Amino acid sequence: MKSYDNFFLPADDMEVAEEYYSEILGLSIKFKFENIGMTAFNVGKEEPAIILKDRKIYADMKPTIWFTVDNVMEEYEKQIKKRVEFLSQPFKIKTVITKPISEITI
Repeated sequence: MKSYDNFFLPADDMEVAEEYYSEILGLSIKFKFENIGMTAFNVGKEEPAIILKDRKIYADMKPTIWFTVDNVMEEYEKQIKKRVEFLSQPFKIKTVITKPISEITI
């Protein structure tokens, strides 16, 4: 894995969560899409963001990290052989192909 992309976190109460990330942690809002229940926060000058997803819309949302790899399908097959459990099959987004990994407990 080369890097990380975004961190997705579920929020039971978007207003409270947004206040925590902006007022307590001091992060600035990168984008806010109320109609789809997502708010993203910048972390320093990094391109990846912390993206909150409203559980009222995404009831089964689990904390998710997107990683950057050279070849998604090759990495997916490699990790499957290592018995990594994924939340879904690889899927395309506007700029890249991505694959979320299920929660990992270390």
